[in-house]
Amino acid sequence: MNKITIGIFAHVDAGKTTFAEQLLYHTRSIRERGRVDHKDAYLDSHDIERARGITVFADQAVMSYKGSTYYLIDTPGHVDFSPEMERAVRVMDYAILLISAVEGIQGHTETVWQLLHKHRIPTFFFINKTDRAGAEADRVLEDIRLHLTEDACGLTGSLADGVVGEALIESVAERDEQLLETFLTGEGDNTFWLRALQAQIRGHQLFPCASGSALQDVGVSEFLDQLHLLTTEAYDEQAPFGGRIYKIRHDANGVRMTYIKALSGTLKVRDELCYSSSSGDIPLCEKVTRLLIVNGSKSHAVDQVSAGDLFAVIGLSEPEAGQGVGIYVDSLVYEMVPTLKSKVSFADSLSVKEVWKAFQVLDAEDPSLNVLWEESLQELHIHVMGLIQLEVLEQLVKDRFQLEVSFGPPEILYKETIVSAVNGYGHFEPLRHYAEVHLRLEPGERGSGISYVNACHAHDLSVGHQNLIKTHLFERDHHGLLTGMPITDIRITLLKGGAHHEHTHGGDFREAAFRALRQGLEKADNVLLEPYYQFKIKVELDYIGRVLSDIQQAHGQFEPPQTTAAHAVITGKVPVATFMSYSTELASFTHGKGVLQLVFAGYDRCHNEQEVIERKGYRKDADPLYTSSSIFCAKGHGYTVAWEEAEAKMHLL
Repeated sequence: MNKITIGIFAHVDAGKTTFAEQLLYHTRSIRERGRVDHKDAYLDSHDIERARGITVFADQAVMSYKGSTYYLIDTPGHVDFSPEMERAVRVMDYAILLISAVEGIQGHTETVWQLLHKHRIPTFFFINKTDRAGAEADRVLEDIRLHLTEDACGLTGSLADGVVGEALIESVAERDEQLLETFLTGEGDNTFWLRALQAQIRGHQLFPCASGSALQDVGVSEFLDQLHLLTTEAYDEQAPFGGRIYKIRHDANGVRMTYIKALSGTLKVRDELCYSSSSGDIPLCEKVTRLLIVNGSKSHAVDQVSAGDLFAVIGLSEPEAGQGVGIYVDSLVYEMVPTLKSKVSFADSLSVKEVWKAFQVLDAEDPSLNVLWEESLQELHIHVMGLIQLEVLEQLVKDRFQLEVSFGPPEILYKETIVSAVNGYGHFEPLRHYAEVHLRLEPGERGSGISYVNACHAHDLSVGHQNLIKTHLFERDHHGLLTGMPITDIRITLLKGGAHHEHTHGGDFREAAFRALRQGLEKADNVLLEPYYQFKIKVELDYIGRVLSDIQQAHGQFEPPQTTAAHAVITGKVPVATFMSYSTELASFTHGKGVLQLVFAGYDRCHNEQEVIERKGYRKDADPLYTSSSIFCAKGHGYTVAWEEAEAKMHLL
């Protein structure tokens, strides 16, 4: 029996959830079709989703069709919930990307396509809303070929009753020399061409495209038959168990539920499941107490699951989304990260610990929130994608935890780095303590984060102490000197270290390493970084001058525009700070016809560095958690030495 995971994607209001309802209805998974506007959609089961009419959570349903089991994941279509969508993408076997036959390709459509394309998820297109005035399915198919992939092929009328039509055979044959020869000689029966078509879809060479109306139930059952014919899977149930975590949730009683896609083998209740722990290199192994198959808002317990299944595990205490379990020990890195942060505000009558605990639960479910308690400010901060997410979070906290919170205006998440190489020295020697650390700090490539190299010889410092220094350097973000924002894109090399056989304790190396890093930053040329968008704007030719002027005023850069008889496409890079609200402005002066796609493009030099530094007002010498001075000992007492003088006093020089 095939077990296939399929994700449904679309720009907001393209009819994605309605389409999912039709698939569930035609597979007899639900008795009645719900509607978003009626607030009774099966997969939009959360009150927040029904109230707003949008998908916020990547929920799943199970449907059976002609002997196969399909796990259907309905993903959020709003850009504010892109991290939720990306986590779900990584466990999908196939994807269905809906595009409105009226609006055509929209900004988020391209973002989704690029994500699916990058991770090589075989994708079906469904051009929806063909019943509406202004619908042009043929035009949208041409736009797909022009803007997304030239390998899109029409399914309508080309795969009736399981018979591969002539046009579809030609599309398959022209992508492979051997298949082309088979086609020209008239060989190959229908089964041969069906398998070739399946292989090219699975191999990311061909992308089938159908059309219809989900609301009117036109073309959906035909598409379901085509989907069943063209999707295959090859999971090994006999191999050792391995899986990928794609979601963390908590039930009504606060019990942690770990959602996993089984990639190989079989897992049973009471089996031990191992994964990388947060505390070190030793895997954490815990017993599975329950296994649940989740279907919409319902779930049922099972004794075992096997390769291809999507399921929830109870009994695991620490795993995070993206982690492998069983034979998979890696952890995925997600690219759709927030570029904004916001302060959480709440009444003095509420306990800080209670609010913190609630946000820790939300952080486990959505790690992109990066919930942080700023000790120096006595404030709780979170990272977010946009204003809609904040509105949803406010309601979510109230509904789930009965806590009234609000959020401050979102602020840009800045970072800092260096543009010169320096050595940093840290010494920590109060009475009966001793550690000394020498680090080399060098600029790294954009987007490289913090990298680490160990150039310290074991004769100079034990391997255990060397590992301790590395652990401490990576146990938290480190503040820069300009604004107190996290540092990034720096290559740290451990040069030397010193310890005492009697007086050195583990925490001593934390103090010495942090001081060495900070002392190095004091000596380096520091610069401020800000997040950038890669943008793509499509407008009618009449508006090209206005758009180019807006980009320049926003301190952006653009490539020479690509023009057709009626439209211009402009691509480039622009600061998030100056362009985060541009979609509203573009829609206004183009009367809704302009298309804007924004994709996070990493960090680069801040366009208004001095202005931001002055606005932040960070005082590097007043940050209690970060100091660049060193502690030395004389006559039985420790004393502080400022960073400018510390290097001359180091023991290991």
